[in-house]
Amino acid sequence: MSDTHDAPGADPALKAELLALAQEAAGRAGALLRDGRPADLGVAATKTSPIDVVTEMDLASEKLITDYLTEHRPDDGFLGEEGATSAGTSGVRWVIDPLDGTVNYLYGRPDWSVSLAAEYHGERVVGVVAAPVRAETCHAVLGEGAWRDGQRLSCRPSPPLDQALIGTGFGYIAERRVAQAAVARELVPRVRDIRRGGSAAIDLCDVAAGRLDGFYERGLNPWDLAAGDLIAREAGARTGGRPGLPADTELTVAASPGVFDALQPLLESLGAWHD
Repeated sequence: MSDTHDAPGADPALKAELLALAQEAAGRAGALLRDGRPADLGVAATKTSPIDVVTEMDLASEKLITDYLTEHRPDDGFLGEEGATSAGTSGVRWVIDPLDGTVNYLYGRPDWSVSLAAEYHGERVVGVVAAPVRAETCHAVLGEGAWRDGQRLSCRPSPPLDQALIGTGFGYIAERRVAQAAVARELVPRVRDIRRGGSAAIDLCDVAAGRLDGFYERGLNPWDLAAGDLIAREAGARTGGRPGLPADTELTVAASPGVFDALQPLLESLGAWHD
């Protein structure tokens, strides 16, 4: 992590304000999704395949978040999964995934979340992930640690890789899934086991909370990883992409430090960064 003592984003009053707004917005959106989930979900649109659906609730969640944040900070920018994109003039940009784990949500499974991060002049300073059915909300502030409902989070001590529980995810495009399955096939005999939860934001929080030793996935977008990446790092995990690069769409890796040191080069050798 870079030294941020003199960076504008280190201002504690601003970080406190952004955290409070993120927690409230994520909480409201999570309640809307949990309590307003219709028995027969209407599909508003499709993305890259029929499997990856965008529900009406997904769109409603993003609108709730952007309306709330705009009311309180009208000059901020947005980057949202469902199209809320604006530059803003304040130096603050909100990175929003209004419903991470859409398929879980459609099927009534509990592992879906609202993920919300705030950046200041390009530096991520606040992250909040609300998982309403789990009745859990995780948050982190740059330089101030990671927390879940008042409990400080810390990643697990690093076991040998062959004793590590690793989370992952799979894309929606068939060709990518084939490549990801081939990587998982090579990886599974070298670790304790692999889990596939269905929400990258929750998986990253689970690394922070010690529920996973590590996590990796290809194909994540900025809104998928923004909040969870900060939460994992503030809990003592290491995060990145390919060796020497930050977490990005090509590859995202998060793990306790010893597991990260073993997992990242292995994923590189297995070609986890390409289809």
